[in-house]
Amino acid sequence: MNQTYGIVAVSAAIVATLVIGSTGLRISRTTSDFYVASRTVPPYLNAMAVSGEYLSAASFLGIAGLVAAQGVEMLWFPVGYAAGYLVLLVFVAAPLRRSGAYTLPDFAESRLESKAARRVAGVLVVGVGWLYLLPQLQGAGLTLGLVTGAPRWLGGVLVAAVVTLAVAAGGMRSITFVQAFQYCLKLTALLVPAVFLVIAWHGDPHPARAVDEPPAFRRHTQVTVESTVRVRLDAPLRTVVTGAVDGRAHNGGPLVLQPGVHEIRAGTTFRFPPGAPVPERESGDGRRGGASSWAAPLSGGKDDHPLYTTYGLICATFLGTMGLPHVLVRFYTNPDGRAARRTTVIVLALVGGFYLLPPLYGLLGRLYAPDLLLTGNTDAAVLVLPERLVGGVGGDLLGALIAAGACAAFLSTASGLTLSVAGVLSQDVLPSLGVRHFRPATLPAVAVPVTVSLAAGNLPVANAVGLAFAVAASSFCPLLVLGIWWRGLTAPGAVAGLLAGGGSALTAVALTIAGPLADGWAHTLLAWPAVWSVPLGFLTMILVSLATRDRIPAGTEAVMARLHLPERPAGRGAPATPRSDERMTDRRPAAHRSRP
Repeated sequence: MNQTYGIVAVSAAIVATLVIGSTGLRISRTTSDFYVASRTVPPYLNAMAVSGEYLSAASFLGIAGLVAAQGVEMLWFPVGYAAGYLVLLVFVAAPLRRSGAYTLPDFAESRLESKAARRVAGVLVVGVGWLYLLPQLQGAGLTLGLVTGAPRWLGGVLVAAVVTLAVAAGGMRSITFVQAFQYCLKLTALLVPAVFLVIAWHGDPHPARAVDEPPAFRRHTQVTVESTVRVRLDAPLRTVVTGAVDGRAHNGGPLVLQPGVHEIRAGTTFRFPPGAPVPERESGDGRRGGASSWAAPLSGGKDDHPLYTTYGLICATFLGTMGLPHVLVRFYTNPDGRAARRTTVIVLALVGGFYLLPPLYGLLGRLYAPDLLLTGNTDAAVLVLPERLVGGVGGDLLGALIAAGACAAFLSTASGLTLSVAGVLSQDVLPSLGVRHFRPATLPAVAVPVTVSLAAGNLPVANAVGLAFAVAASSFCPLLVLGIWWRGLTAPGAVAGLLAGGGSALTAVALTIAGPLADGWAHTLLAWPAVWSVPLGFLTMILVSLATRDRIPAGTEAVMARLHLPERPAGRGAPATPRSDERMTDRRPAAHRSRP
């Protein structure tokens, strides 16, 4: 990729984000402006903003990388990401808007009349937000490192600084316009290059080789391994090596690698002839790094129990969407419940259309960038394909457009996450000064995940996001579904369910990232906890609520009526009569209603 073009494109995306975000300085004045844009965002604009913040680095880069590396079974990621909005539409969207809350902790407190439920929900919102921010920062480091040659840590720090400025400038009102713009940029950045890539692919005399096993290099290819890896060969492989293989140094001489497992030290460079098979990476526990049959689902991939992991992925993505705090907060910005439903339907169309593109890039990446399978850097497939297929100035321009779209991907999602986490911190950790603490709260909202990202190393971005979905599905999915549709939910039941479901999933995710268990059922259950942690959350909430029926809040019937009865329509030319959700919001502490 031409670094000059890439730097200009990324800089333009960042400048546009800051310029649009700065409008919030002029139009955001009240608490409602900062948290929910005064509940005046129309459905089409809100749907574009929701899609903009939802389509993260995992969607833009990670899905293509997973499809390229592991095959068609990874298509469950885009299916689940899109289908989650169908569940959100049916069960949550309109009642949640009618609740009149600013954040998920607000909903927990107003529905259950419990400060304890609010505090537990707040801790989980911050945990999910920070966990989801990690892959955005890693995606930033990957993109900016490839485009500019800068070290990966710099990309995460730069994005953190830009997001902090954009969010602190105007809160939800300005971020709405920023994220709507970024959705348009992301869609354009994938759709336009895809047209040229498909044309180039159509001219290939052997377009079907992407499904061949094992994948092979199509031309003379030089590959440098950045970190020490182990590879497995099923047949002898001739190559030219500069570096260390199996503990022996080589200085640019030919080498025949025999079948078996070989250790390649960091910094080693290979030169492969056309037609040479791509060596298959192994994980640290000896399992193969790719699927045994790329085009066949459940074909014995890198996990010991592929069927269980598929169910874990489905549960996390289908149910996790309704528990993502940065997505749910956008439904509070709609004028009413009907607008919230319309927003969700439009989001289904926008997100579904977008997700048709990343699998195409994954297919082409396996065919034209097989070296990424050896280096393990498959998340970069989207970024390198224009240069590989189109080349020349046209390829550089298309690559720059994709780089700008990738920049928008992690900026938009990071902005929404920072906004939701800062909202909880400013209300529940620094409540005394209300909105005046919103801007300072953006600093810890970003600083903690930046620090963890620098220390935790690299996770595939889509896998890291899958962990965040699992925690969200295990905690807020039971809270919202039961809180909206079951009168019998009590505060002790909700707290117990949040701790049992969300706490266990969060613990499993922490152990997965730390890596004490590398194989077997123990590893699989921790890496894909949604299959057991979501039912655990529901069951705990139900059983504890049944055991504490005397603790059902006194105002439950009024709250349930507010959640499910349609709003009173406003008359022409006159403001709507204040609704119960607005009156509930006005009962918040005066500090929460102050001007910034």
